[in-house]
Amino acid sequence: MRIKAENEKTLLADKRGLTTVEYIIVLGLIAVVGIAAWQQFGETLIGEVEAADGYIADVVQ
Repeated sequence: MRIKAENEKTLLADKRGLTTVEYIIVLGLIAVVGIAAWQQFGETLIGEVEAADGYIADVVQ
């Protein structure tokens, strides 16, 4: 039992993998924000193209 307790203390004190997890979390958040911004940009662009199409249709008639 003594060996197991020492291993648990060593594992709990080991922080090497912590930064990797933090980077993955930050990368995930950046991806979510990027996707949301890209989607908003796409909707705005579609609206602008539809408005320009309406202006062109009015001019042609």
